[in-house]
Amino acid sequence: MKLSHKAFGLGLAAAVAAAGCARRQAPPPMGPVEVSTVTVHAERVVLTTELPGRTCAYLIAEIRPQVNGIIQNRHFEEGKDVREGSLLYQIDPAPYQAAYDQAKATLAVAEANLPATRSRAERLSGLVEIHAVGQQDYDDAQAALLRAEAGVASAKAAVESARINLSYTPLKAPITGRIGRSAVTVGAMVTAYQPAALAVIQKLDPIYVDVTQASADLLRLRRDLESGQLKTSGSVRKVKLLLEDGTPYPHEGTLQFRDVTVDATTGSVILRMVFPNPDYTLLPGMFVRATVEEGVSEKAVLAPQQGVSRDAKGNATALVVGKDGKVEERSLELDRAMGDRWLVTAGLADGDQVIVEGLQKIRASVPVKPVPFVPRPAGGAPSAGGPPATAK
Repeated sequence: MKLSHKAFGLGLAAAVAAAGCARRQAPPPMGPVEVSTVTVHAERVVLTTELPGRTCAYLIAEIRPQVNGIIQNRHFEEGKDVREGSLLYQIDPAPYQAAYDQAKATLAVAEANLPATRSRAERLSGLVEIHAVGQQDYDDAQAALLRAEAGVASAKAAVESARINLSYTPLKAPITGRIGRSAVTVGAMVTAYQPAALAVIQKLDPIYVDVTQASADLLRLRRDLESGQLKTSGSVRKVKLLLEDGTPYPHEGTLQFRDVTVDATTGSVILRMVFPNPDYTLLPGMFVRATVEEGVSEKAVLAPQQGVSRDAKGNATALVVGKDGKVEERSLELDRAMGDRWLVTAGLADGDQVIVEGLQKIRASVPVKPVPFVPRPAGGAPSAGGPPATAK
């Protein structure tokens, strides 16, 4: 009897254990996984590109002397604005004034001798007709008249040359702009057309911005415009600027032209833009980034970046909810990033639901329950379908 009771207990325990294993091996069926999705739509997008470049002065004038001499005075303050025609330097005019006065005196002598020579030639002209004087005397008088007239013309040219040299002794500003430091001081000897400039004037308002663009991008842009994928807008020549520290420049510029030559070493072309610079914020040589408008895409598809990943080969992929409610993996072709979204040129269509949260719980062909994605507020609760927030 004792053995039978013991056997009965062992059998009962085995039956309970078997029932527990059966319950663990056959869990109740679960529903589709809940995921957060963003529905993409075709929309009108203005496409822009950022190009690096540098600023350069709108006009540059290097001040060089056109005559030799000693600097007598400097009439400007370094680093200040100067007006066109204002006096910058004064070269000692004394030797040029003396040369000018001498040339005028030589002209006066030549002009004083001319009337008598002309009168003698005219008198002999009448006498030679009646054979009162010889032909040789008449020819000599005509030659003397021509020499006297040539002397007057030569003296006038000498006066003009001396006047021009004298006018070069004051060095004046050829343009309006800001002048830099002076390379010479009062008392310095300067020479005509010397290679080193005495000072440099730069016009900074407006100012040029020269940026580089790859020739391949130009070909792509032309192809997209010709195919109708992109359309030009009325503001296609307007350009915005980012300063070296990332600050937006407050004034809008205009695209002037694209260079006609491709740099053989870099494969790029130069784009020149003009920006107003009333506060002289932009200085020549500054590094900037220009935002150039390429055109308008009327049916652009933008996908959230958090829903796009890369495979082992670096190709862009995304998981979307198919029409049958199952996950589909799509290979994407991306053009560029626009904020927190990718511009997709192939792989997605209007109305596709891109999965952005819950990706770690699903795979292709698995049925899912899509719910609209709600962005997390700063420090707030997670979006629907996302993992619970964890305290830190």
